[in-house]
Amino acid sequence: MKAIIPVAGIGSRLRPHTFSQPKVLLNVAGKPIIDHIIDKLIGSGIDEAIIIVGHLGDKIEQHLKSRYSIKMTFVLQSKQLGLAHAVQMCKPHCVDEEPLFIILGDTIFDVDLEPVLKSSVSTLGVKEVDDPRRFGVAITENGRITRLVEKPEQPVSNLALVGLYYLRNAGSLFSSIEHIIEHNITTKNEFQLTDALQHMIDLDETFSTFPVQGWYDCGKPETLLETNEVLLKQNPQVPSLPGCIINPPVFIAESASISNAIIGPNTTIAEHVVVKDSIIMNSIIGQKSYVSDIMLDRSIVGNNAVATAMGHELNIGDYSEIRMG
Repeated sequence: MKAIIPVAGIGSRLRPHTFSQPKVLLNVAGKPIIDHIIDKLIGSGIDEAIIIVGHLGDKIEQHLKSRYSIKMTFVLQSKQLGLAHAVQMCKPHCVDEEPLFIILGDTIFDVDLEPVLKSSVSTLGVKEVDDPRRFGVAITENGRITRLVEKPEQPVSNLALVGLYYLRNAGSLFSSIEHIIEHNITTKNEFQLTDALQHMIDLDETFSTFPVQGWYDCGKPETLLETNEVLLKQNPQVPSLPGCIINPPVFIAESASISNAIIGPNTTIAEHVVVKDSIIMNSIIGQKSYVSDIMLDRSIVGNNAVATAMGHELNIGDYSEIRMG
């Protein structure tokens, strides 16, 4: 089965990190966001992926081709016209009669997909939320979706769409996307996937929902750190490093060099990082960075960065250098 993974967004809320690398290549709990997604899909039986790229898409393509052997097709979305438009660009690579799975590329999830991918009807992943105004939501009746609303100003349902979409028939989806584009049906000036799915519902296509409890957003610095914490707790690592104190959960790459330091909790140290005489907690340190004589808490340090002298909280991108004192 094919999966479509849209990753063309510029990730403006994660700047400065996304000035130099795509959001989906940011490290969380020891590997890039996109790797968490691809690994889950492969484990669920997905054997082909269509990746919709845009900003720094060549880096995403290079990374995935070097790491995975499943068939991958890369589609460039040069203009950001909405999620439905992005998905429509994948039509030449899909077969109308076949099912299709779509997953947004900035969300890490924890759900058993095997029964979802065997569903007899199209089904959308949902999670109950306190404030549905930030999301597309599903209104249901007797287990069937009757209406979808994109980011409602007035709450009409607390079942948020979490970016997991199983479609029984790819052709029906693409026909509905063509309909909203031809009739210029937009929400907030974009061609939304929810509008295309609503058109399918209006044509009497049956849609159900499936619950997604483990849904971890990576779209902002604070949520990236929260997701890092959750994933580290699921797979705790307690390395033994002479002269250091390790407070789990942490991820410390084997190639990292740590001396006279206190690491953790909830901290990721990527490949080829050097840490000396420092305290780092609740943070993510990107690969090939150098950290010394500093205390960091709730910080994100990009790749190839330098942070030295006393501090407390940092959010610095790739190839940055901070020296204090």
